[in-house]
Amino acid sequence: MLRRTALHILTFGAVWILSLVFAISAGAEIGIDRGFSGRVNIESRWFPQAGAFSGQGAHAIGFFVEPKLYLADAKGRSLTLSPFFRYDNADSRRTHADLREAYFLIFGEIGDGEWELRVGIDQVFWGVTESQHLVDIVNQIDLVEHPNGETKLGQPMVNITWSSDWGVVEFFVLPYHRVRTFPGQSGRLRLPLVVEDEQVEYESEGGEWHLDFAARYSQSFGVVDVGLSVFNGTSREPFLMPGSDRSGAPVLVQHYDQIRQFGLDAQLTVGSWLFKLEAIQRAGARNLLGIKEDYVASVFGGEYAFYSVFGSAVDVSLLGEWNYDGRGRNATPSRSPNTLENDFFFATRLAFNDVQSTEIVASILGDVDRATRALSMELDRRISDLLSLNLEAIHLLSIDKVDIHYDTRRDSFIDLRLIYHF
Repeated sequence: MLRRTALHILTFGAVWILSLVFAISAGAEIGIDRGFSGRVNIESRWFPQAGAFSGQGAHAIGFFVEPKLYLADAKGRSLTLSPFFRYDNADSRRTHADLREAYFLIFGEIGDGEWELRVGIDQVFWGVTESQHLVDIVNQIDLVEHPNGETKLGQPMVNITWSSDWGVVEFFVLPYHRVRTFPGQSGRLRLPLVVEDEQVEYESEGGEWHLDFAARYSQSFGVVDVGLSVFNGTSREPFLMPGSDRSGAPVLVQHYDQIRQFGLDAQLTVGSWLFKLEAIQRAGARNLLGIKEDYVASVFGGEYAFYSVFGSAVDVSLLGEWNYDGRGRNATPSRSPNTLENDFFFATRLAFNDVQSTEIVASILGDVDRATRALSMELDRRISDLLSLNLEAIHLLSIDKVDIHYDTRRDSFIDLRLIYHF
């Protein structure tokens, strides 16, 4: 199922790209502006402890390539194309390809406002908080990339945007659903049972071709930035049901319900303070027990910046957030290893403001009611104009025995990435 879906996406993207290149070339009056950039990432991930399951190794080596092509004609019509390919020697599920972006853009003016139309495959990012983005629902998570859930799969869409003095309004028509990626049998950071990628169930009779809709309004009112959003369609978060694969082995099967979500994101700037809020009300989703339950969830916190500490060029930011889910212990796990139903997040960010753009972020995420704690440290530093380094360490201090991610307690890791930008 997953391989067939990927083939559909790539085939659709290839046909779309050829059509758009022809359209731009045919309509260009004075030639086409071209831009080509991207990055190549060589990665080494080491797990100090032996895996909890047979076949899990202690070391993974791989790379990904993500080029980006931009074409624009004299009228401003443009095509953006960004394919993605990753290879991983330890987990075959992590070796995968995707079209992150492949869209045609046109724009214009009407009265005092401007309109913009994107058609194709794109990525959309909503939200303001650090520990998780509750309101961010348009794109599916590419979970094999990183357990933090920040990396997304490309989403087929038609996106119309209208902007003026009274704000920005965005409408999305989403004709195809992407299935979330999960680690395979030999992958680390996986659940006790492997999540099957060949069997996927949908509440809608249309399956992955159900037509979803989303909209968002955003505006700045002085020191306050506000976003209001709504989504109606196939959930991006699967409910994992017990099942069996073709050989009869027990697995988890992904089931996607039809949901409706209303979202709010807001940020208030007061001097060196940033106050952030994300909140959602979601209907139609199943809780951990498999029962449909309407619920409210939120993330609230703040950030304070100390500039030029002790007369140096270093800036220090302190962050704190609280995650709440109205379903309590019946909340579904949004990411590994926490369900984030009553959790705190604290972080410190050091920006050295040097020529190498050195930055260090250290954070801790913990459950108020359970013993689950995760510590993270990340270093970013530019080596040259084209080369940069990223070093990340995630240490699972403890995982409560009642947590379904309990077996990932051995999956603390150190990740080293060397990124070439072109």
